[in-house]
Amino acid sequence: MWSVIRMFVPMVNPVDRSSPLPLWCQASDDLRRRLDAGDFAEHSPGDGELMEAYGVSRHTAREAVRRLADAGLVVRERGRGTRVTSPGIEQPLGTLYSLYRSIEAQGYEQHSVVRALDERTNAEAAGVLGLDEDEALVYLERLRQADGRALALDRSWLPASLARPILDCDFSRTALYGELAERTGVQPCSGWERIHPELPTAEQRSLLGIGAKQPVFAIERVTYGPDRQHPIEWRHSIVRGDTFAFVARWDSRDQGAQAVMEAEVLA
Repeated sequence: MWSVIRMFVPMVNPVDRSSPLPLWCQASDDLRRRLDAGDFAEHSPGDGELMEAYGVSRHTAREAVRRLADAGLVVRERGRGTRVTSPGIEQPLGTLYSLYRSIEAQGYEQHSVVRALDERTNAEAAGVLGLDEDEALVYLERLRQADGRALALDRSWLPASLARPILDCDFSRTALYGELAERTGVQPCSGWERIHPELPTAEQRSLLGIGAKQPVFAIERVTYGPDRQHPIEWRHSIVRGDTFAFVARWDSRDQGAQAVMEAEVLA
């Protein structure tokens, strides 16, 4: 931690008062540089430290930090000062992904609290899966965690005729798709997702440990098996918006794929 100010000052790039850039902009850029270098992993400087280090007014120091907060890099909390936000989980769009694999691949320890794993019926889920409304389904509900912090609430429905072999799985430290492939020989091969922001319910807020006005991503997914015609999973996920980001990448050389994506979005 920066227990004393002299540990902070030598590492600062001082502001240039002859520069056309505003002082707050220079200070904010330097703070961003230091954030990227990991200098604030244990402690973030207060207004007084910033004023002394950069030789600026309190208003300028606060504006520099406000810009970082607007970019989602830090959070200012009344009575607690400024803290650096975690980098969060990034998930590419347009791919069939496993949240378990995404969390582990980015250096976090994944753990799931299994809230339900049983066989039951549900008319709506059966309809989405193209089954009779009284047909048996396997239902899996998990509270997903990254480094011990709640990240998402997952609810998955699968045809019991396919998924019964996973009923004795321990999903606290394993992936649904991996277990499905190993125990049934069926791997998800295609699917679609619909993502939109919404405000969580009281139960969801309690499970995810978030405030009443903090939005989440609501994700609906339908996954298809090798024949790409018959759904094998219907999933609803509620994901914390402050710890998860979806990333889309594109290339101007692939105009055909881009046009398809736009058509799907606009339809």
